[in-house]
Amino acid sequence: MRHHVTVATGCSPPSFLSPIADSCERTMSDSDTPLPQPLLDDEGMDLLDDFLHERAGEDALDLIGAHGFLVALAVAPREVPATSWIAELFHGTPEFANDQERETILGLLEQLRRNAIDVLEAGGLPELPFELTLDGVAAEETPIGDWCAGFMEGVFLDEPAWFEGDEETSATLLLPFMLLSALFDDEPEMADMGRDTQRMESFVAQLPELVLDLYLHYRVPPDTAKPKPRPKRPVGKGGKGKSGKGEKRR
Repeated sequence: MRHHVTVATGCSPPSFLSPIADSCERTMSDSDTPLPQPLLDDEGMDLLDDFLHERAGEDALDLIGAHGFLVALAVAPREVPATSWIAELFHGTPEFANDQERETILGLLEQLRRNAIDVLEAGGLPELPFELTLDGVAAEETPIGDWCAGFMEGVFLDEPAWFEGDEETSATLLLPFMLLSALFDDEPEMADMGRDTQRMESFVAQLPELVLDLYLHYRVPPDTAKPKPRPKRPVGKGGKGKSGKGEKRR
């Protein structure tokens, strides 16, 4: 089920997006690309999945949306207070069975966010909880669209910080997430670009690298040596879904 995300007031895509759309496509050879790393283990993902699906309320983000939301917070130009992002993720105050459950669930959410920061700080790539292909399906009908919508909700939480300074570069880096989220389809230019299936597939295939690009842009000062992605040993898939151990969540 797709989670509805309300677009923040004034978050229309800048008018200069169309000429720069092609510049978003990132090129990196297979030999340079590190293997993505999971941000939580299978047990942690399952615990969050169960709570968000069954107990968090119909307005809360589901697991896929929450994953994208927390990765956005890991990339964000400045820290957002936990009280703010927890309220936004649950769209209210979550009801926990007891203090232990509260500590467990909130601890897992913070662990996912912190693990994303640690992976990106080391020049690594985050493993995303879905296969990196649209397979001919519209993005908004897939977990990819839900994840990017969750990511954009993390952007909306502190929108001015994301566009301070070099607005054009920020818009270029965020464009793939904006397009894949389908939150801007009422904008004619965005809708037209979203119909380019080849471009959309290219964006999906590059999502982990695009997340790293955003992190380097916002979190690594210009005069600091940027971490170089390095090949890593296989680390397994990103959590077992309901359909079986080791499968991507859909």
